Amino acid sequence: MPRPNPALRSRSRSGPAPKLPARLPFLTLSQLRLFVAVAEEGSFSAAAAGLGMSQSSLSEGVRALEVALGQELLIRSRVGVSLSAAGSRVIGYARDALLAVQDLQLAANPAAALSGQLTVATYRSIGQHLLAPALGRLHTQHPALHIRVLDAGRDGEGGVRFVTSGEADVGLIEQPEGSGLLFEVLLRDSYLVVLPALAAPHGAPPAWSDLKAQPLLIPSLTSGPYGRVLDFMRSQGGLGPQVSEIDEDDVILSMVEYGLGYTVFPRLALRGLRDTLVALPLPPSQNGQHLERVIGLAIRPGRAGLPHVRALAEAVREQLGR
Repeated sequence: MPRPNPALRSRSRSGPAPKLPARLPFLTLSQLRLFVAVAEEGSFSAAAAGLGMSQSSLSEGVRALEVALGQELLIRSRVGVSLSAAGSRVIGYARDALLAVQDLQLAANPAAALSGQLTVATYRSIGQHLLAPALGRLHTQHPALHIRVLDAGRDGEGGVRFVTSGEADVGLIEQPEGSGLLFEVLLRDSYLVVLPALAAPHGAPPAWSDLKAQPLLIPSLTSGPYGRVLDFMRSQGGLGPQVSEIDEDDVILSMVEYGLGYTVFPRLALRGLRDTLVALPLPPSQNGQHLERVIGLAIRPGRAGLPHVRALAEAVREQLGR
């Protein structure tokens, strides 16, 4: 005679398994779209203006969603609106639902996908030297496709948030860690030290002690992966007490030219470097590590097969001779 299953016996003592509601609340995509718009704009008036509709109609649509869910999603105040606890729990699902419907339409109609909009998040140096020529190829093949490029540094996560949220279709960015995105490695871009040409007449790499004695000029830490650069410099004993953040790359290079310090840039960002400057390898590291950034295509799972995303990926691969 078979022995009773202890797990089943335990569950029967604690009562029947919970049942799902016989009928889930009726939601519409329009309601989700209105809710997301208000959450992103932070006010009903700004969201209504962006959507080209009256504020009262917008408010009614969001309220209908709240009634259907039985939860207050937004906290209204005199200074604007913010997400409630319930709103914070559901906002990601609302965005996912809207993106899924959009992707369904694009997958069903490739011609529309290739004549609509493609949004790419990338860094300036990658945009200039890799993305731009790839977009030239893409335009030749699909001239009706409209391109929008976002500065990957603006989202505070190196472009990851843009891609994860669906605001960008593709990221041509540095390899992220633990993002859940699909990532195809395209190239490895070494970091170089930039000095005035007169300071390195023989082209020999400086010593770590030489670098430590000079001010380091870097882009803003909010615009890229320079926290990792600083960590590497510090681990090699080459980071001095003077570190200045400068927003514009051209300003940094001009300051280096006038002897106000040195900088560390990726090789790709130094193409066409002015004659008054020189880019040299960093000194040998103490543990054999190499400071580089891994560049590739970052795509949200489920979106790699969309026609416009696939077309861009192919154009970038062609540009790299793959």
